[in-house]
Amino acid sequence: MDDSSPPLSTEAKTLKEAYDALNRNDIPGFLRIFDPQVERVEPSGFPGSGTYLGLDALKAIVELNRGKWAEGGCHVEGFVTAGDRIVVLVHVRVRLRDETEWREGHVGDAFIFRNGKVVYFRTFVDREEAVSWAGVVPRQVP
Repeated sequence: MDDSSPPLSTEAKTLKEAYDALNRNDIPGFLRIFDPQVERVEPSGFPGSGTYLGLDALKAIVELNRGKWAEGGCHVEGFVTAGDRIVVLVHVRVRLRDETEWREGHVGDAFIFRNGKVVYFRTFVDREEAVSWAGVVPRQVP
């Protein structure tokens, strides 16, 4: 029985490294994958919900949100790729600075790459919606 996984694409490796940087609180390391004109969409109901244009705006919202973490992280559980669209299946488990309880959930982070950089980054609370956005017919996304 072969338990090996297929090799990750360049973009998937890049995204995995970016999440690792975010979890280390290395904001410059996280931001290095983004195009200067990136569009970031945070879902409705999130503290920073809305659309942010450009690297400076992305940096500001990432620093604000990441700065609230006392501990925890965003852990990559898998990738769904369809053409230039990649969905990262993420398990979020963080404890905020002012809280004793952990916050936990599963999201789908959607990305579009152009010329090796992310030009679009959107978080979906519903992973199946994220996979549909990528153009893949969802089949019970974990």
